[in-house]
Amino acid sequence: MRERLTDVMTPQQRRKAMQHNRGRTGPERALASLLWQKGFRYLTADGYREKCGKRFLGQPDLIFTRKRVVVFVDGCFWHGCRRCHDFEADCDEFWRDKIETNVKRDERVTTQLERQGWAVIRIWEHDVRTKDDLQDTAGRVAEMIRRQAAD
Repeated sequence: MRERLTDVMTPQQRRKAMQHNRGRTGPERALASLLWQKGFRYLTADGYREKCGKRFLGQPDLIFTRKRVVVFVDGCFWHGCRRCHDFEADCDEFWRDKIETNVKRDERVTTQLERQGWAVIRIWEHDVRTKDDLQDTAGRVAEMIRRQAAD
């Protein structure tokens, strides 16, 4: 039987801890590196803020400004992947609520960006875990970016 996840921090402690988590994940870096090797140039959300002086809606992992494409690499736990997690069995109410809020925010951000003329690509973390999956996913993302540029 799996152990249920419960939060050991107060809401204020959890908020502070999450606000300071600014590092890029391994899956994000791996996908970004492969796309760079394929000749796709992008900005990160931090790079966009430095270049343009403002935050990009939703903090995408990769921003292809010329092609108006953004890529999010969504962590399976934090963004509610049903393939990788059984949230009813694995999590207490706090975590289920947190993840549900994240999913709703992701949907809202995607809708807003699409209304602004951006193509939004969302990749699950499990799609870039192995070398083969990473290669396949990078190829699919590259093709989506090329198609967007042609439109």
